[in-house]
Amino acid sequence: MFEIAFRRQQYDTYILSDQAAQSRLEVVPDRGGIITSWQVKGRELLYMDTARFADPALSVRGGIPILFPICGNLPDNTYTHKGQTYTLKQHGFARDLPWEVLDRATQDSASITLGLSSSDQTRAVYPFDFLLEFTYTLQGGMLSIQQRFTNRSSETMPFSIGFHPYFLSPDKNQLRFELPSTEAKDHQTQAVYPFFNAFDFDRDEIDWAFLQLNSQVASVADLSRHTRLMLNYSDPFSILVFWTVKGKDFYCLEPWSAGRNALNTGDRLLYLEPGASLDTGVDLTVEFS
Repeated sequence: MFEIAFRRQQYDTYILSDQAAQSRLEVVPDRGGIITSWQVKGRELLYMDTARFADPALSVRGGIPILFPICGNLPDNTYTHKGQTYTLKQHGFARDLPWEVLDRATQDSASITLGLSSSDQTRAVYPFDFLLEFTYTLQGGMLSIQQRFTNRSSETMPFSIGFHPYFLSPDKNQLRFELPSTEAKDHQTQAVYPFFNAFDFDRDEIDWAFLQLNSQVASVADLSRHTRLMLNYSDPFSILVFWTVKGKDFYCLEPWSAGRNALNTGDRLLYLEPGASLDTGVDLTVEFS
């Protein structure tokens, strides 16, 4: 039986549930359309810094934030379009703005569709008209995120897209990785290292980008929690970023369509012609051993 409940608190929250699978998803449209909790068999899979979430002046560290129209940051937070300089902060604005609930459904699954449209606020930092439509679907041990990006401008719209999921991991030394790449670039040093499906969690911070992927599937097993998480992503996502901080019970495995500074360099940037749409998808599946 699938249900969608509503809880009114600091931020209105929609709660999707699959009772047969004991799975549950919490979505907060007003706080960047973010997923704040994903539980399967009653077990939480996402990390959430509740203090930062409660402070609207701070970006959220936790859940699954949405990255648009950039992933990562720009030098001095600026880019140039048609000779004009714009300021756009790290990961863009989609994760900070309120989204609108467009649709809900509970037949065969529990799903909610959210929308974000361009406004005077977004055009001041990104001079394009757009509509984003994201559908979150919960069924059993799978969370599916389907996205549609529509260019409502009269000119070609450049952008990149991504997600920044925070996965709960109290003991990161118990993680076992199967990532589709044999090398990674350290965002801090810009050095490229061979990768053998292991990280040094004694480091204060790990911020690595996997730029050459050989498949659209990645997985992480957590031996301490007896779980295996699989991440499937569609073709526009050409990069995986792994980020974690020592002493924090999370790791992030982030599908990006383009890397940092793509609005300036054009590298892997996506382009939509006027009136065109792009459909993409990311699926997360958990298994228990």
